Amino acid sequence: MAMIKGITVTLYEKEKINEDPFGKLIYKETPTKVENVLVAPTNTQEVLDALNLTGKKAVYTIAIPKGDKHTWKDNKVEFFGEIWKVIGFPQQGIEQNIPLEWNQKWMVERYG
Repeated sequence: MAMIKGITVTLYEKEKINEDPFGKLIYKETPTKVENVLVAPTNTQEVLDALNLTGKKAVYTIAIPKGDKHTWKDNKVEFFGEIWKVIGFPQQGIEQNIPLEWNQKWMVERYG
């Protein structure tokens, strides 16, 4: 039995469907449930680092289960009754060298 268990979040993956007359891409968002995602408040130093690097304020850090093949970068994710936007780049480890069930971390900012 696992001592740590994540929550189910809804990931809104963007899929290119067309282009407008000015060449801007038009996307369709497809909601997908992803189970066992860890959610934790982002620590103060990481908030400052993200703000300095991206200009965006990270609020939570999410850990993605090993083997997940979804696209998280710049997509929206819903948990705790709110919608968040994934920012930055992931911190990722080698699956075989990490003892727990998660190997990828992303930061999210408040959306909307």
